[in-house]
Amino acid sequence: MSNVTALKPTAREMLAGIKIIDVDTHVSEWPELWTERAPAAYKNRMPRIVGKGAERKWIIDEDTFIYNSGAAAAVMKDGSKARGAVFAGTEIHEVHAGAYDVHARVKMMDEQGIYAQIAYPNVLGFSGQNAMKTDPALRLLAMQIFNDAMGDMQKDSGQRIFPMPMLPWWDIDESVKELERCLKWGAKGINWNPDTHSHGLPSIADPHWNKLWEACVANKLPVNFHIGASDESVSWFFQGSLPGFSNDQQMAMGSVMLFIGNLRVMGNILASRFLEKWPELNIVSVESGAGWIPYLLEALEYMSVEAGLSYQTPPSEVFKRQIYACTFFERANFVDTVRQVGADNIMFETDFPHPACLYPDGLDYMVDAIAALTPEERFKIFSGNAARVYNIDIS
Repeated sequence: MSNVTALKPTAREMLAGIKIIDVDTHVSEWPELWTERAPAAYKNRMPRIVGKGAERKWIIDEDTFIYNSGAAAAVMKDGSKARGAVFAGTEIHEVHAGAYDVHARVKMMDEQGIYAQIAYPNVLGFSGQNAMKTDPALRLLAMQIFNDAMGDMQKDSGQRIFPMPMLPWWDIDESVKELERCLKWGAKGINWNPDTHSHGLPSIADPHWNKLWEACVANKLPVNFHIGASDESVSWFFQGSLPGFSNDQQMAMGSVMLFIGNLRVMGNILASRFLEKWPELNIVSVESGAGWIPYLLEALEYMSVEAGLSYQTPPSEVFKRQIYACTFFERANFVDTVRQVGADNIMFETDFPHPACLYPDGLDYMVDAIAALTPEERFKIFSGNAARVYNIDIS
């Protein structure tokens, strides 16, 4: 009998031949992103960094705070990963170039075995909600400039990085116009604010938004609801922890509450029944995991019966037909979750370069879970579902 122990296959070996798509990453906005592209009359009102030392910050308009001076990146230039709340103060020159430079990002993707990435913003908020701190004309221009920069990034990446554009969600007509503009550079989806009603607008389930959903269906674009994509969603980060927590405790528990915030968003989407009217509209719950989904579906259906409600199509069926989850750190119960939720509705992400991201190699992190998946499940979760939802060519 041989004394040689067979080596376990690596994650990359088990995923060989699969073009892996990472469905949630972020772009660290470089200091000149807006000012270098803005018309002269707007350069001194665009998002920009001002101040020195501890006073450095991102502002918009004359002096309206929108973000700390940090690059929103925890992966440092030397490849190490910053732990805890210290990431909030990292400067652009200190972090991994892949956080902001398209060519460095593609190089890193090649090194990590990633074929394509979906990318989201930081400074203006994950759905652009921070832009509400200034007037409509300025915030619209700021979003347009950001979207143009992201269109250039998509092109320069060789169609491997696909940023999700921000839309002026406070104005349905402008949102449709901006979507049409972004389609010209090949946008593959949109960001959206889940709590429009908190700004005196109709809720996302109201027919007020039908023109936008119609455009998304016509162009096969998913609607992405990223955690923390509204003032209400972000508030869960701050209000979900006990008083007196340290910054690091706040960050750990607050991050969990951000995930749970998307349970609220998805639950309301299902309970509102608006997807029954839009059976071809795809919804993505971004950076929120998947383990809570079986509980949500069972709880919502049970409580609906107890409340005397009925659905044309049960929430669990609507979910399977139209809603997708993005998961990264879950692995202990991942296979059970896949079998309960369905392999057709789960996609893989790394969240690079945020503090919780799977780095330096997210595939290695998932190796035991990957080993327990069937070849068909591996393909769907790590590539096929995202290729279908975002219309990405993997041939």
